[in-house]
Amino acid sequence: MKTISLPLILSVNGGYVDTAGFLALQGLFPAHVTGNFVTLSANLATGTTGAIPKLIALPMFCLMVFLARLAGLALTRRRKPVVKPLLSVQLVLLSAAAWLALASGPFLEGNAPVAVVMGMLLVSAMAIQNAIHRAHLGKAPPSTLMTGTTTQIMLDLAELTMRGSAENSAAAYARVRTMIVAVAAFAIGCAAAAFLYINVSIWCFLLPPVLIVAALASRTPALEA
Repeated sequence: MKTISLPLILSVNGGYVDTAGFLALQGLFPAHVTGNFVTLSANLATGTTGAIPKLIALPMFCLMVFLARLAGLALTRRRKPVVKPLLSVQLVLLSAAAWLALASGPFLEGNAPVAVVMGMLLVSAMAIQNAIHRAHLGKAPPSTLMTGTTTQIMLDLAELTMRGSAENSAAAYARVRTMIVAVAAFAIGCAAAAFLYINVSIWCFLLPPVLIVAALASRTPALEA
């Protein structure tokens, strides 16, 4: 039986975690960390809670990407797989965030220490996912941010509309087909997070670890990269 590809699972997870984090942690984006500049500015302008985790999200994200790359390079030098160990670390981080959510949520005060810790666990997990994608899944569309992917889809559709060379059209069609699936997977993750947060509140954070378990069980060759 054909399994769902690793990039698609990660795209669902990317949309899911970003939406769940935004809803549960007073507007924090765990994956789209530069988006926190906007919500941080809104917090400062309106006096609402949640500025602290948004302020430290980018430095935490950068640190975790740096550490993930160092770990990946060390494993590569030893001729060991990289993706599977990094996904395992992401699983631990998402599981810790889920435990903290159930133990201490809902989080009405975004600057509370427990909310900040949970937010940084999610940011760290998504930083590792981004590092995995850029270093080892570069041929797949991004799994956590769809602006660039959507832009490329429209560029390729324009190419197909103008009916350029057969070679360019074939390449554009292949990209559009792959990227539309990635955007759809991301959107499904966003919708699922919103639905579950509305219906089961903080319990929605149990799903991301399950998605990473599914990623580890996906039997894709990328897991051995």
